[in-house]
Amino acid sequence: MSRIIAENNGGGHVLDAATGDGTPVCETSVDVTKLPSMPFLLSFNHLTYSVKVGRKMPLLTGGGRTKTLLNGISGVARDGEILAVLGASGSGKSTLIDALANRISKGSLKGNITLNDEVVESRVLKSISAYVMQHDLLFPMLTVEETLMFAAEFRLPRTMSKSKKRTRVQALIDQLGLRNATETVIGDEGHRGVSGGERRRVSIGVDIIHDPIILFLDEPTSGLDSTSAFMIVKALQRIAQSGSIVIMSIHQPSYRILGLLDRLIILSNGQTVYTGLPTNLSLYFSEFGYPIPEKENKTEFALDLIWELEGSPEGTKSLIEFNKKWQSKNSELVRLCSSLKEAISVSISKGKLVSTSTAMVPRFANSFWKEILVLSNRSILNSRRMPELFVTRLVAVLVTGFILATLFWQLDNSPKGIQERLGFFAFTMSTTFYACTDTLPVLLHERYIFMRETAYNSYQRSSYVISNALVVLPGLIILSFAFTMITFWAIGLNGGFSGFLYYFLIIFASFWSGSSLVTFLSGIIPHLMLGYPIVVAILACFLLFSGFFINRDRIPAYWIWFHYLSVIKYPYEAVLHNEFDNSTECFMRGIQLFDDTPLVTIPNAMKVRLLQSFSDVLGTKITSSTCFSRGVDILRNQGITDLSKWDCLFITLAWGFFFRILFYFSLLFGSKNKRT
Repeated sequence: MSRIIAENNGGGHVLDAATGDGTPVCETSVDVTKLPSMPFLLSFNHLTYSVKVGRKMPLLTGGGRTKTLLNGISGVARDGEILAVLGASGSGKSTLIDALANRISKGSLKGNITLNDEVVESRVLKSISAYVMQHDLLFPMLTVEETLMFAAEFRLPRTMSKSKKRTRVQALIDQLGLRNATETVIGDEGHRGVSGGERRRVSIGVDIIHDPIILFLDEPTSGLDSTSAFMIVKALQRIAQSGSIVIMSIHQPSYRILGLLDRLIILSNGQTVYTGLPTNLSLYFSEFGYPIPEKENKTEFALDLIWELEGSPEGTKSLIEFNKKWQSKNSELVRLCSSLKEAISVSISKGKLVSTSTAMVPRFANSFWKEILVLSNRSILNSRRMPELFVTRLVAVLVTGFILATLFWQLDNSPKGIQERLGFFAFTMSTTFYACTDTLPVLLHERYIFMRETAYNSYQRSSYVISNALVVLPGLIILSFAFTMITFWAIGLNGGFSGFLYYFLIIFASFWSGSSLVTFLSGIIPHLMLGYPIVVAILACFLLFSGFFINRDRIPAYWIWFHYLSVIKYPYEAVLHNEFDNSTECFMRGIQLFDDTPLVTIPNAMKVRLLQSFSDVLGTKITSSTCFSRGVDILRNQGITDLSKWDCLFITLAWGFFFRILFYFSLLFGSKNKRT
């Protein structure tokens, strides 16, 4: 039995339909591969969505009031057509797009959404649809072709050969009108690249690389000039005509863009004031009592009128009621002859979803290891074309190392040399962590790209976390080696070649831990303006409790827990172990006993006589060569007795892995891409 959708109020319900003699209108049990096409119809009825306003400060707002963003919105969207959602700012355009794209949690959204009269599972919807965000989130130093090719690697089936993926990319480039910009980089504020309109088309291409059945776009023409906006919608028309449902929000289309749109929904304060064809706008407002002047842009007139009504005492209530009456007498019937499964199968056989079989597209197109490889290649390629980022970090490390090397040049083993060594180590360990904060802007930008890509299962979160860790390792090794080479021999640190190797390892571990900490914080910090103060404050607290400013034994019991949480504590203690963990090395001999006392200014001969007096009183021979303090004594005085240097190294490395695990969970729970 075929099904008929009666469009009423822009929505639809399914009826069993037959001819007068009782025979079905069309058969459904046929060979789907022989059918020329099967229609898709997205129907949504009585969508209602409300949020609590002021719930972040319930004590000041009395628990918050409820604001309705969508109020009983209904409509339909067909394949081969563009459905445009119009309205002023705050009318609910983006909210409706999010609702249809399953970006609002089910518990919050009321009403029903069906595709060919079937409720679509979230996993299936992700496979057959795409969502293009309002903002362009792309890697700036990749070319247009490379950007689309990486999208093909993520989204197209693993069984598809590289040549077929490249063929799909080339076809998409032509479909989007990007042929002249193929080898041009995307660009950003500091690098010249493609135009704004071309960048927007690339963003669309990234999300439709798998040729989805449904395409959602949130204001794709926002911020573009009229020509670029027209080219965007023209490309969307070609996508719709290839057999896709295109649903987009747009603020105020021009006359030329209006001619490309097939259906309109105009919203006002979350309610529908018009649903239907663009060509019916004149008749609609004429019957409402406000005829549109002949040479005036229809949508501009409609939106201006709605704005005036919103400012009146009654608001748009009369227009909303008129729309309901208009829809009741202008409803139409749409025949559906196929189930959703059949329609998808036919679409796949005709080339949609770019699949090589009629089986449902898997959740992820690639294996775990292939995802890591593709993600790593993309990051390396983008970073390699922005060498200034790494060179700036390297120069900063080299300059810092040079200043430290010349300031603490060839320290001796005197008591003053000991204090200078302690200061050098504390500053060095904190510097390795602070040097990692300059990656925060890049990480925040990548996080938004990650959220867009994982919203539709381009790859797994775990693959991204591991790839991110692997890509940074070579750079950290270079930074660590450069700093070690500059400072170790120049300052005269102890331990010989083995001490040098350990010093390099602990510097690397510190960079690794600091990089992982900043990476984790980038997953929970919403904005860059908040990022730097938070990171700096956290590192300052870690340094304060590291054991340099106050020994562990002197820290109050109620703060001792923070001492063990300080990630700077462990590399700081590690380098002290490497420097002083030697029972034969003497760091205070003979008259050096007086160096940190008021007696330091008396002549050396007087100091020798004082040592002789000490010998007589104590009954122990004390001379100018007697050792008063060895390395183990310094460690004991600093309260560094509970961990070995290898324990400190492994714990520092473990902190890095721990922060990476936290980063994974921050992505898992903090990037749902759904409103609540």
